Amino acid sequence: MIRIITPPDREGILRLLRAARVFRDDELPVAAELVDTFLERGPASGYEAYCRDVGTIRPAGFICFGPVPLTERSFDLYWLAVDPRAGRRGLGTELVKYSETAVAHRGGGSLYIETSSTPLYKTARTFYEKRGFVREALLRDFYRPGDHKIIFVKRIPHTE
Repeated sequence: MIRIITPPDREGILRLLRAARVFRDDELPVAAELVDTFLERGPASGYEAYCRDVGTIRPAGFICFGPVPLTERSFDLYWLAVDPRAGRRGLGTELVKYSETAVAHRGGGSLYIETSSTPLYKTARTFYEKRGFVREALLRDFYRPGDHKIIFVKRIPHTE
């Protein structure tokens, strides 16, 4: 069952982000800040953060998304990670579908994902494309020379 994150999940989320072995060391403090902001302020933070446990792996998956400030019906998927010990069980897909359902219930719109063009992120890019996200933009040399930002989007219709 997908559940909202709680303070005891903080260290487990950071552990699974490290274990995923795709996030750079300088990215992890950004994730920690986002988790802390959500834990302190809840929905007023502008983020929604959820996790999913599998057996003794707590949390085994993590997702964070929220509305893009100053937009109407645009949402960012900020973080998605699955503990490698729980991989290949559809957890990532389950978490993304959860975010899509949440966006649909909030009026629908566009769900954006930003990622790197480096080979390390090829699996992530393929994952999103297989789930219906479309490559919308490429910003050259965004992160550093040769490391472009790729923006994916998926249009989410409104549901009651």
